[in-house]
Amino acid sequence: MEFAEYVVLQRPALMRFATVLTGQPWLADDVVSDVLGRAYERWDRISRLAEPHAYVRRMVVNDYLSWRRRLMRTIPRADVEPHLTGLGDGAQERAERDAMIQRLAGLPRKQRTAVVLRYYAGLPDAEIAEQLGCRESTVRSQIARALAALRITMTNPPLVEMR
Repeated sequence: MEFAEYVVLQRPALMRFATVLTGQPWLADDVVSDVLGRAYERWDRISRLAEPHAYVRRMVVNDYLSWRRRLMRTIPRADVEPHLTGLGDGAQERAERDAMIQRLAGLPRKQRTAVVLRYYAGLPDAEIAEQLGCRESTVRSQIARALAALRITMTNPPLVEMR
């Protein structure tokens, strides 16, 4: 498969994956663009792999988890896109998805990554452990802690600030 064909077919899926992973559409676009730029340079080698998409997805995870990248990134001081508190497009599903993405954004990076790889990408513990560079028991522990934190945030109503 040629690189241009791969990008046309897989970029939307990579963008969805990265958006759920990062919690920010602008950051997801930046991560995917950087990863695809590096993948283009190595495409001859990557395209010969049994699962080139899995390799590129791993590149997205690694890029997201990279401390070097976090230190070099400039965080905008204002929201790039207006924050919608209502039903964005009027559909209940979209509102629930947006709320879940916000809850995921509150998790530590490794917990969020483990949850996204398990429940969004559908990967088993062994593959998640390989992508995160840890043991399967650590993956299960990270997911258990993340789910416990998500349960707490879902059962406790948000505090409303009185003025």
